[in-house]
Amino acid sequence: MAATKTIFITGASSGLLVAFKTLPVIHSLHAGIGLASAKLFHSTGWNVVATMRTPTPEHELVKMDEPRMFVHRLDLQEFTSIQPAIDAGIERFGTIDVLLNNAGYGLSGLFEAIPREKVQEQFDVNLFGLMDVTRAILPHFRANHGGGVINVSSGAGFWAQPTTSMYSASKFALEGFTEALSYELASQNIFVKSVVPHGGITSTAFFTRFGASAVSPAESGLSSYNAFSAHIAECVRKMVAGAGASSADVAETILTAVTDGTDQLRYFIGNDARGFLQARYASRSDEEYMAHMRSYFK
Repeated sequence: MAATKTIFITGASSGLLVAFKTLPVIHSLHAGIGLASAKLFHSTGWNVVATMRTPTPEHELVKMDEPRMFVHRLDLQEFTSIQPAIDAGIERFGTIDVLLNNAGYGLSGLFEAIPREKVQEQFDVNLFGLMDVTRAILPHFRANHGGGVINVSSGAGFWAQPTTSMYSASKFALEGFTEALSYELASQNIFVKSVVPHGGITSTAFFTRFGASAVSPAESGLSSYNAFSAHIAECVRKMVAGAGASSADVAETILTAVTDGTDQLRYFIGNDARGFLQARYASRSDEEYMAHMRSYFK
Protein backbone atom coordinates (compact mmCIF):
# COMPACT_ATOMS: atom_id res chain seq x y z
CA MET A 1 0.00 0.00 0.00
CA ALA A 2 1.37 3.40 -1.03
CA ALA A 3 2.36 5.76 1.77
CA THR A 4 0.10 8.74 2.38
CA LYS A 5 1.48 11.82 0.67
CA THR A 6 1.92 15.20 2.35
CA ILE A 7 1.41 18.72 1.02
CA PHE A 8 2.83 21.83 2.70
CA ILE A 9 0.70 24.94 2.10
CA THR A 10 1.51 28.58 2.78
CA GLY A 11 -1.31 31.05 3.31
CA ALA A 12 -3.84 28.42 4.40
CA SER A 13 -6.04 30.77 6.41
CA SER A 14 -9.15 32.26 4.85
CA GLY A 15 -7.29 35.55 4.51
CA LEU A 16 -7.99 39.11 5.59
CA LEU A 17 -8.60 42.22 3.58
CA VAL A 18 -7.13 45.42 4.99
CA ALA A 19 -8.27 48.69 3.45
CA PHE A 20 -6.76 52.12 4.03
CA LYS A 21 -8.43 55.50 3.61
CA THR A 22 -5.60 56.59 1.33
CA LEU A 23 -3.59 54.87 -1.35
CA PRO A 24 -2.08 52.37 -1.48
CA VAL A 25 -4.65 49.73 -0.63
CA ILE A 26 -3.76 46.17 0.36
CA HIS A 27 -6.08 43.36 -0.67
CA SER A 28 -5.92 39.69 0.22
CA LEU A 29 -5.94 38.20 -3.27
CA HIS A 30 -5.25 34.59 -2.34
CA ALA A 31 -7.84 34.64 0.42
CA GLY A 32 -9.64 31.32 0.44
CA ILE A 33 -7.45 29.50 -2.09
CA GLY A 34 -5.09 28.09 0.54
CA LEU A 35 -7.97 27.13 2.80
CA ALA A 36 -9.89 25.48 -0.04
CA SER A 37 -6.74 23.60 -1.09
CA ALA A 38 -6.07 22.37 2.46
CA LYS A 39 -9.62 21.03 2.75
CA LEU A 40 -9.60 19.45 -0.72
CA PHE A 41 -6.27 17.65 -0.34
CA HIS A 42 -7.29 16.44 3.12
CA SER A 43 -10.57 15.12 1.74
CA THR A 44 -8.73 13.12 -0.92
CA GLY A 45 -6.52 11.39 1.66
CA TRP A 46 -3.44 13.61 1.81
CA ASN A 47 -1.64 14.73 4.94
CA VAL A 48 -1.77 18.53 5.07
CA VAL A 49 0.66 20.94 6.71
CA ALA A 50 -1.43 24.13 6.68
CA THR A 51 0.64 27.18 7.57
CA MET A 52 -0.56 30.70 8.27
CA ARG A 53 0.66 33.88 9.94
CA THR A 54 -1.57 33.72 13.00
CA PRO A 55 -3.21 30.33 13.67
CA THR A 56 -5.83 30.43 16.40
CA PRO A 57 -7.79 27.73 18.26
CA GLU A 58 -10.92 29.03 16.52
CA HIS A 59 -9.64 28.48 12.99
CA GLU A 60 -11.67 25.84 11.19
CA LEU A 61 -8.60 23.79 10.22
CA VAL A 62 -7.44 23.69 13.85
CA LYS A 63 -10.93 22.76 15.03
CA MET A 64 -10.98 19.80 12.63
CA ASP A 65 -8.69 17.98 15.09
CA GLU A 66 -7.83 15.43 12.39
CA PRO A 67 -4.58 13.44 12.50
CA ARG A 68 -3.87 14.24 8.85
CA MET A 69 -4.34 18.01 9.33
CA PHE A 70 -1.46 19.87 10.98
CA VAL A 71 -1.63 23.66 11.39
CA HIS A 72 1.57 25.60 12.06
CA ARG A 73 2.65 29.21 12.11
CA LEU A 74 4.66 30.62 9.19
CA ASP A 75 5.09 34.29 8.30
CA LEU A 76 6.79 34.92 4.97
CA GLN A 77 8.08 38.24 6.25
CA GLU A 78 9.71 36.51 9.20
CA PHE A 79 12.54 34.43 7.77
CA THR A 80 13.20 32.62 11.04
CA SER A 81 9.67 31.15 11.01
CA ILE A 82 10.18 29.22 7.76
CA GLN A 83 12.56 26.37 8.63
CA PRO A 84 10.83 25.53 11.94
CA ALA A 85 7.52 25.14 10.08
CA ILE A 86 9.07 22.81 7.52
CA ASP A 87 10.87 20.81 10.21
CA ALA A 88 7.65 20.50 12.22
CA GLY A 89 5.78 19.21 9.18
CA ILE A 90 8.45 16.60 8.50
CA GLU A 91 8.50 15.56 12.13
CA ARG A 92 4.72 15.18 12.11
CA PHE A 93 4.33 13.20 8.88
CA GLY A 94 7.83 11.88 8.13
CA THR A 95 8.09 13.55 4.75
CA ILE A 96 6.75 16.37 2.60
CA ASP A 97 6.00 15.57 -1.02
CA VAL A 98 4.63 18.83 -2.43
CA LEU A 99 5.03 22.51 -1.58
CA LEU A 100 2.10 24.78 -2.44
CA ASN A 101 3.28 28.39 -2.44
CA ASN A 102 -0.09 30.08 -2.10
CA ALA A 103 0.44 32.99 0.31
CA GLY A 104 0.24 36.36 -1.40
CA TYR A 105 -1.63 39.63 -1.60
CA GLY A 106 -2.28 42.47 -4.00
CA LEU A 107 -1.04 46.00 -3.39
CA SER A 108 -3.06 48.37 -5.54
CA GLY A 109 -3.00 52.07 -6.15
CA LEU A 110 -1.31 54.67 -8.30
CA PHE A 111 2.41 53.88 -8.39
CA GLU A 112 3.33 57.45 -7.53
CA ALA A 113 1.40 57.16 -4.27
CA ILE A 114 2.96 53.89 -3.09
CA PRO A 115 5.81 54.32 -0.55
CA ARG A 116 9.01 52.38 -1.08
CA GLU A 117 8.46 50.31 2.05
CA LYS A 118 5.10 49.09 0.72
CA VAL A 119 6.77 48.06 -2.53
CA GLN A 120 9.33 46.11 -0.50
CA GLU A 121 6.56 44.37 1.45
CA GLN A 122 4.79 43.37 -1.77
CA PHE A 123 7.92 41.63 -3.05
CA ASP A 124 8.84 40.23 0.36
CA VAL A 125 5.58 38.25 0.44
CA ASN A 126 4.80 37.50 -3.21
CA LEU A 127 8.35 36.71 -4.34
CA PHE A 128 11.20 36.77 -1.82
CA GLY A 129 9.31 34.92 0.91
CA LEU A 130 8.13 32.35 -1.63
CA MET A 131 11.75 31.87 -2.73
CA ASP A 132 12.86 31.47 0.89
CA VAL A 133 10.33 28.69 1.54
CA THR A 134 11.23 26.95 -1.72
CA ARG A 135 14.96 27.10 -1.03
CA ALA A 136 14.44 25.77 2.50
CA ILE A 137 12.47 22.70 1.37
CA LEU A 138 14.60 21.69 -1.63
CA PRO A 139 17.24 19.77 0.37
CA HIS A 140 14.42 17.57 1.72
CA PHE A 141 13.09 16.94 -1.78
CA ARG A 142 16.55 16.12 -3.14
CA ALA A 143 17.20 13.74 -0.25
CA ASN A 144 13.94 11.98 -1.18
CA HIS A 145 14.87 11.97 -4.88
CA GLY A 146 11.70 13.81 -5.83
CA GLY A 147 9.00 16.28 -4.93
CA GLY A 148 6.92 19.06 -6.38
CA VAL A 149 6.46 22.83 -6.16
CA ILE A 150 3.23 24.56 -7.13
CA ASN A 151 3.27 28.36 -7.27
CA VAL A 152 -0.05 30.21 -7.23
CA SER A 153 0.43 32.96 -9.77
CA SER A 154 -2.07 35.30 -11.42
CA GLY A 155 -3.23 36.60 -14.76
CA ALA A 156 -1.48 39.76 -13.55
CA GLY A 157 1.76 37.91 -14.29
CA PHE A 158 0.89 37.91 -18.01
CA TRP A 159 -0.77 41.28 -18.53
CA ALA A 160 -0.82 44.50 -16.54
CA GLN A 161 -3.53 47.00 -15.84
CA PRO A 162 -3.64 50.46 -14.25
CA THR A 163 -3.24 50.70 -10.46
CA THR A 164 -1.78 47.19 -10.07
CA SER A 165 1.80 47.95 -11.09
CA MET A 166 3.39 46.45 -7.99
CA TYR A 167 1.23 43.34 -7.94
CA SER A 168 1.90 42.71 -11.63
CA ALA A 169 5.61 43.35 -11.16
CA SER A 170 5.75 40.70 -8.43
CA LYS A 171 3.76 38.17 -10.48
CA PHE A 172 5.69 38.78 -13.73
CA ALA A 173 8.82 38.08 -11.70
CA LEU A 174 7.23 34.96 -10.20
CA GLU A 175 6.42 33.59 -13.65
CA GLY A 176 10.02 34.02 -14.79
CA PHE A 177 11.32 32.42 -11.62
CA THR A 178 8.90 29.48 -11.91
CA GLU A 179 9.82 28.70 -15.51
CA ALA A 180 13.57 28.91 -14.91
CA LEU A 181 13.32 26.82 -11.74
CA SER A 182 11.31 24.15 -13.57
CA TYR A 183 14.27 23.50 -15.88
CA GLU A 184 16.74 23.30 -13.00
CA LEU A 185 14.71 21.03 -10.75
CA ALA A 186 13.61 18.64 -13.48
CA SER A 187 17.20 17.35 -13.26
CA GLN A 188 16.47 16.42 -9.62
CA ASN A 189 13.12 14.70 -10.33
CA ILE A 190 11.29 17.67 -8.78
CA PHE A 191 8.42 19.19 -10.76
CA VAL A 192 7.64 22.90 -10.69
CA LYS A 193 4.30 24.25 -11.94
CA SER A 194 2.33 27.48 -11.98
CA VAL A 195 -1.42 27.70 -11.34
CA VAL A 196 -2.78 30.92 -12.80
CA PRO A 197 -6.14 32.23 -11.55
CA HIS A 198 -7.32 35.04 -13.81
CA GLY A 199 -10.41 37.07 -14.53
CA GLY A 200 -11.38 37.40 -10.87
CA ILE A 201 -12.06 34.81 -8.17
CA THR A 202 -15.60 35.09 -6.85
CA SER A 203 -14.94 33.82 -3.33
CA THR A 204 -12.09 36.19 -2.50
CA ALA A 205 -12.45 39.72 -1.23
CA PHE A 206 -9.92 41.25 -3.61
CA PHE A 207 -11.93 41.69 -6.76
CA THR A 208 -15.20 42.67 -5.16
CA ARG A 209 -13.68 45.73 -3.50
CA PHE A 210 -10.89 46.51 -5.93
CA GLY A 211 -12.71 49.00 -8.09
CA ALA A 212 -14.20 50.95 -5.23
CA SER A 213 -11.12 51.39 -3.08
CA ALA A 214 -8.01 51.26 -5.22
CA VAL A 215 -8.42 54.05 -7.72
CA SER A 216 -9.46 57.18 -5.82
CA PRO A 217 -6.62 59.71 -5.48
CA ALA A 218 -8.69 62.15 -3.44
CA GLU A 219 -6.56 61.91 -0.28
CA SER A 220 -3.24 61.14 -1.96
CA GLY A 221 -2.49 64.66 -3.18
CA LEU A 222 -2.52 63.49 -6.80
CA SER A 223 -5.57 65.33 -8.08
CA SER A 224 -4.30 65.36 -11.65
CA TYR A 225 -5.20 61.65 -11.76
CA ASN A 226 -8.85 62.30 -10.84
CA ALA A 227 -10.38 61.88 -14.28
CA PHE A 228 -8.18 58.90 -15.11
CA SER A 229 -8.99 57.19 -11.81
CA ALA A 230 -12.73 57.67 -12.26
CA HIS A 231 -12.50 56.07 -15.68
CA ILE A 232 -10.44 53.12 -14.40
CA ALA A 233 -12.98 52.60 -11.61
CA GLU A 234 -15.62 52.02 -14.28
CA CYS A 235 -13.34 49.63 -16.17
CA VAL A 236 -12.77 47.63 -12.99
CA ARG A 237 -16.50 47.38 -12.33
CA LYS A 238 -16.81 45.67 -15.71
CA MET A 239 -14.06 43.26 -14.69
CA VAL A 240 -15.89 42.37 -11.50
CA ALA A 241 -18.96 41.46 -13.53
CA GLY A 242 -16.90 38.94 -15.49
CA ALA A 243 -15.51 37.06 -12.50
CA GLY A 244 -16.48 33.41 -12.65
CA ALA A 245 -14.05 31.04 -10.90
CA SER A 246 -14.11 30.28 -7.17
CA SER A 247 -11.44 29.36 -4.65
CA ALA A 248 -12.72 25.79 -4.84
CA ASP A 249 -12.21 25.82 -8.63
CA VAL A 250 -8.63 26.97 -8.14
CA ALA A 251 -8.05 24.25 -5.53
CA GLU A 252 -9.30 21.62 -7.99
CA THR A 253 -6.86 22.94 -10.58
CA ILE A 254 -4.03 22.75 -8.04
CA LEU A 255 -4.95 19.12 -7.30
CA THR A 256 -4.87 18.36 -11.03
CA ALA A 257 -1.47 20.02 -11.40
CA VAL A 258 -0.09 17.96 -8.51
CA THR A 259 -1.50 14.60 -9.60
CA ASP A 260 -1.73 14.53 -13.42
CA GLY A 261 1.82 13.23 -13.90
CA THR A 262 2.56 15.57 -16.82
CA ASP A 263 5.29 18.13 -17.35
CA GLN A 264 2.78 20.90 -18.09
CA LEU A 265 4.12 24.14 -16.65
CA ARG A 266 1.08 26.45 -16.46
CA TYR A 267 -2.54 25.77 -15.53
CA PHE A 268 -4.92 28.64 -16.27
CA ILE A 269 -8.20 28.83 -14.36
CA GLY A 270 -10.74 31.61 -14.79
CA ASN A 271 -12.83 33.63 -17.21
CA ASP A 272 -10.98 35.45 -20.01
CA ALA A 273 -14.08 37.53 -20.76
CA ARG A 274 -12.00 40.58 -21.58
CA GLY A 275 -9.67 38.63 -23.84
CA PHE A 276 -6.48 39.69 -22.07
CA LEU A 277 -5.02 36.19 -22.04
CA GLN A 278 -6.00 35.57 -25.65
CA ALA A 279 -4.44 38.89 -26.63
CA ARG A 280 -1.20 37.98 -24.87
CA TYR A 281 -0.90 34.61 -26.59
CA ALA A 282 -2.68 35.11 -29.92
CA SER A 283 -1.56 38.59 -30.97
CA ARG A 284 0.62 38.59 -34.05
CA SER A 285 2.77 41.39 -32.70
CA ASP A 286 3.38 43.42 -29.58
CA GLU A 287 1.67 46.35 -31.29
CA GLU A 288 -1.48 44.27 -31.77
CA TYR A 289 -1.42 43.18 -28.14
CA MET A 290 -0.97 46.71 -26.85
CA ALA A 291 -3.74 48.02 -29.10
CA HIS A 292 -6.14 45.50 -27.55
CA MET A 293 -5.12 46.38 -23.99
CA ARG A 294 -5.24 50.13 -24.52
CA SER A 295 -8.67 49.89 -26.10
CA TYR A 296 -9.99 48.52 -22.81
CA PHE A 297 -8.49 51.26 -20.63
CA LYS A 298 -8.98 54.20 -23.04
